[in-house]
Amino acid sequence: MFGEDQIAQQLSNARETVAQGPTLPGGQAEPIMTEAAEGRIKVTLGADGRFERIRMTLSALRDGPEALVEQLKLAVNDALDQRTAMSALAGPVPDQAAMNEQVARMQDASLQQFKDMDAAIGDLMARVHGGR
Repeated sequence: MFGEDQIAQQLSNARETVAQGPTLPGGQAEPIMTEAAEGRIKVTLGADGRFERIRMTLSALRDGPEALVEQLKLAVNDALDQRTAMSALAGPVPDQAAMNEQVARMQDASLQQFKDMDAAIGDLMARVHGGR
């Protein structure tokens, strides 16, 4: 019969494999603030990763619509790049196929153990009821 120690070892191995996996994206904890046009335009990306605020001086508006749009684009893209860098996965990514194989082996072993237990209980019940 498949022993508890073997199941515990397989579960431990699976947990270790999962623990080595990537962290979930979205590691941004604080708002990100970027600047463009020599500090005359400021863009804030909230901690939730969504656009939060734009602040600009009157002189930034006087540069004209094309220059304003270009500087806004630079500031927003910089904020998004910073968020991406904060959220990047660190370390190796586990082999999903290997994890799936390991879990399948555990499942098969568990199923066999339950079949063995069912057979043993059935045998015991037959002896108990046959002995009356």
